[in-house]
Amino acid sequence: MSSAETVNSNKLRGPGRPKTKDVKKQIAPTPCAWCDSTDLPLKYVWQLQKKKKEFCSQECIVRFREIHRKGICTQCENIIAAGSPNKEFCSASCMAKNQRLNNVLSGRPPGQNNNNDSVNNNNSPRDARHSPVTAVSTRSFQYESFNVFNWDDYLRETDSIPAPSNCFKQALNPPLNEFKIGMKLEALDPRNVTSTCIGTVVGVLGSRLKLRLDGSDNTNDFWRLVDSNEIHPYGHCQKNGEMLQPPLGFRMNASSWPAYLTKILNNASLAPESIFQPEPPTPKSNLFEVGQKLEAVDKKNPHLICCATVADIKDDQIHVTFDGWRGAFDYWTRYDSRDIFPVGWCTRSCHPMQPPGQKHKIEQHASKNKHSRSCNNHSEADAMIPASPVTVHFHRGCKGGPFVHCSTLPSMVTAPTLQKLAKLCLQEILAASSDTTQMQHLLFGLSGDTRIVTAAGKNFTVKIPSNLQDNENAVMAEFLKTLCTTCGACQNLITLDPGPEQCSDCEGQSTKRAMKMTDNVVSPPSPKRDRPTILTEETNDTPKPASSNGTNWSSESVRQPTGPPADWGIEEVIQYITATDPALRVYAELFRTHEIDGKAFLLLNSDMMMKYMALKLGPALKICNLVSRVKGRRHMSL
Repeated sequence: MSSAETVNSNKLRGPGRPKTKDVKKQIAPTPCAWCDSTDLPLKYVWQLQKKKKEFCSQECIVRFREIHRKGICTQCENIIAAGSPNKEFCSASCMAKNQRLNNVLSGRPPGQNNNNDSVNNNNSPRDARHSPVTAVSTRSFQYESFNVFNWDDYLRETDSIPAPSNCFKQALNPPLNEFKIGMKLEALDPRNVTSTCIGTVVGVLGSRLKLRLDGSDNTNDFWRLVDSNEIHPYGHCQKNGEMLQPPLGFRMNASSWPAYLTKILNNASLAPESIFQPEPPTPKSNLFEVGQKLEAVDKKNPHLICCATVADIKDDQIHVTFDGWRGAFDYWTRYDSRDIFPVGWCTRSCHPMQPPGQKHKIEQHASKNKHSRSCNNHSEADAMIPASPVTVHFHRGCKGGPFVHCSTLPSMVTAPTLQKLAKLCLQEILAASSDTTQMQHLLFGLSGDTRIVTAAGKNFTVKIPSNLQDNENAVMAEFLKTLCTTCGACQNLITLDPGPEQCSDCEGQSTKRAMKMTDNVVSPPSPKRDRPTILTEETNDTPKPASSNGTNWSSESVRQPTGPPADWGIEEVIQYITATDPALRVYAELFRTHEIDGKAFLLLNSDMMMKYMALKLGPALKICNLVSRVKGRRHMSL
């Protein structure tokens, strides 16, 4: 063969197979730590104490540095709010975790801590933006996790009155929020109100939406109510003879906007016109009075709605002050602002409510809780030591009540702690519900701390008992019974113990219904003939409890998913790996976080799992073995 023929044959073969490293970058590019963009390579690195941050541009790393100078949490490395009186931790939870971890590593008894040292270190002068709580306790934080707040008790204690509902430009009943994360709509640019842009729903909370304008970064996200006149379905601009504009600070060349708009709207999930709510009427005049209580959005932290007071009135403006905090967060706003709400609006809309700064109660509770604090530190320090995961079983043959479709429930869920397990149970109940709105109101009526769970593409506000932190199975069992009763389901629908798919009570009711149908129908096929087969199948599928604590498992405890592996959902993938290798059940939450469904499962390899899922080599190889086994089974079925 001549040299010319060799060159031609090489050209016909093409460039060949791409390198493995390039394929990885195409599969899962790492986003910028500041703007979340994956369009540019990450050339800038900021090394923190526990991990590193990578950035796509010099502007991103400079802006991150500016925020970083204000303080970063020692425990979780999240940015600390500028007004927080504690400069080392973002919350009391992070400070407690750090102390417990130090106690465990140093071999100190769990009940002991370094509170005295932390108090001495935190006595340094604060800036003018801190809360008055710091005058009482230096271990306070500006924004804690959402707590239960009772307006009636607070109004009685402060001898104050709420502002009447006719003072607000808000609906009497909070509007229904049917938006889902990922939906696109038209929204006014808050930084340039003359421009209408394409926005994406990136968060759903109560009757509010968190929006991000396409073409901008996450630093300009903003919140709107579902009945706001500043959001519209796609096509509203065109109907009114206007054009969609790029957002202020569009990251690309302005000439590329039409092509970019076409690209993002291709196969996009557009919010239907039916889920947009009409704007409520505007009050005729400013009816507020000084001293009235209300709920107001914190402009510096717009995801928070806080307890507030009307401090002053001037023409059409009211001065909103936040109870328990210094004046740096206060602001003037119009009486018809959509950022102020009547008392109780958060509760009715299932939106978390930020309580006022407890400047008078901290001293009273400090002495009372000394003993309980040491007990809590003991139990929380024990929780820092790795423990065996806890599993809850769903008995799908039992009655699910008027809202829950039992057939869509998983056979079991596993979590490292009882609080996370309770959150997963509520998430599965919401996902299997036929009416998520009604179910959310039922679950929000439970007692406990307010939490946010995600199900069916939406965020829901629920309550989880705070005493689950003690990691006692009896408390969890009581919570599961309360949950089943609230849903109107059989009390054996969700239990800690493995058992038959159907309890004896539900089985008896099924038998009675079958016999009644036999009496009413002429010559039906006898149900008694089929019943032994059903009982035999249930008996074979019943997991065998190996011990009372449920730590030993067999592959029978979870049903093997059916159908092509590429069509499996996330829970079916988790069921498969859990049934095949029970030791992998600790990674169930990791698979949920990364949304590993059947298609993604078939693409997994050890390098990818170790780099992007932070798995160690051993578990990664085990999962790769399962992937190879599934691929082999798939090819055999073909």
